[in-house]
Amino acid sequence: MISPAVTALRCVLCATEYPPAADRYVCDACGPAGTLDVEYDWDRVLAGWGREALAADPDSTMWRWGPMLPLATDAMRSSLAIGATPVYEAPRLAAAAGVRRVWVKDEGRQPTGSLKDRASAMVAAIGAGFGAEVITTASTGNAASALAGVTASMGLRSVIFVPEAAPPAKVTQLLAYGATVMLVQGGYSAAFELSQQAVARYGWYDRNTGINPYTTEGKKTALLELAEQLGWSMPDAVFVAVGDGSIIGGLHKGLVELHRLGWIDRIPRLFGVQAAGSDYLAQAYESGEEVAAKPAIAAHTVADSISADLPRDRVKAMRAVRHTGGTFVRVPDEAILAAIAVLARGCGVFAEPAAAAAWAGVERAVADGLLDGDATVAVLATGSGLKDVAAAQRAVAAAGSRPMTIEPNLEALEQALEEPG
Repeated sequence: MISPAVTALRCVLCATEYPPAADRYVCDACGPAGTLDVEYDWDRVLAGWGREALAADPDSTMWRWGPMLPLATDAMRSSLAIGATPVYEAPRLAAAAGVRRVWVKDEGRQPTGSLKDRASAMVAAIGAGFGAEVITTASTGNAASALAGVTASMGLRSVIFVPEAAPPAKVTQLLAYGATVMLVQGGYSAAFELSQQAVARYGWYDRNTGINPYTTEGKKTALLELAEQLGWSMPDAVFVAVGDGSIIGGLHKGLVELHRLGWIDRIPRLFGVQAAGSDYLAQAYESGEEVAAKPAIAAHTVADSISADLPRDRVKAMRAVRHTGGTFVRVPDEAILAAIAVLARGCGVFAEPAAAAAWAGVERAVADGLLDGDATVAVLATGSGLKDVAAAQRAVAAAGSRPMTIEPNLEALEQALEEPG
């Protein structure tokens, strides 16, 4: 079930190696901060496979990267078509920001509407291979939706813990998939802690970000896909919103592996974008604090998908930024909401607040002199705007957009068209 190319699970803090096992999530010595990396025998990965074989593969989903993934067989895969999300070049956004080129990868096109489908599909396949019948996670919404959709497609049961204040659209999506949903009083941290207690009590397979090492393996496929779509020529910078830190950690792992294989000639800077009200990693980066020991903050932001008191994959996230020479960028909620309309009008991608935050980060980085006019930039829009319609309504209202009610005749239409704005 685990690929024979996988050699070990290695702690990101102390480098202790463990064999893959159903209950192996984090390092015994380092605890929850000691998340694990999946290590591979790269000679075995490349045996009979490479870029030519990849190009000839008719499978457009994330599973086309199978030799670089930890799953040994396709028997446990979800039937959902996960991956193959489009990349759009956005010259108007580039001109508005004052950079040379911009590409936007629209992960809102995934089956459940977010990049988290990649991680949930990977974890569910691994869990099913280990014999799990119930898979659980805590989530502010997207990871939960992804797990609920994937497990529904596989005939598995999911038990989901979400904060009581999660957007109703996301909760409805969970219920539609048949998940068992627990609305937990308190924030994401309370939901996470309860999920951990449930795993210990009931033996459910744990999908949680920053706990299950295979989430990173799923998320790295977004970067692998981006690199192929850009003809293996990487941009100067990649921007992505950061909450728990697992996505940026996955992007980094994908970059390092592609560079190791010689498929890309350089590693771009990774910019992690955080909401001003949920800026744990930005704080730690600026102060030089060790994130393994830094205490939780009190997070609050309109971008619920990146609201995290204590980022669970914080070590991988900090490593990603430091290793690539990037940085963490902090943006206020007002800029995040404004970016929803800017992205939609600039390239046609309708993004939820957390996804739009990545574009707000580009604008902030340019304003702070972190990008010059010759820079090339890729932006990961991690989730659909349909995930949080209430936030989108606030965004368009702030932009001054409104519908016009008119009588059903051309005179009324002409009068409306002549109105200013």
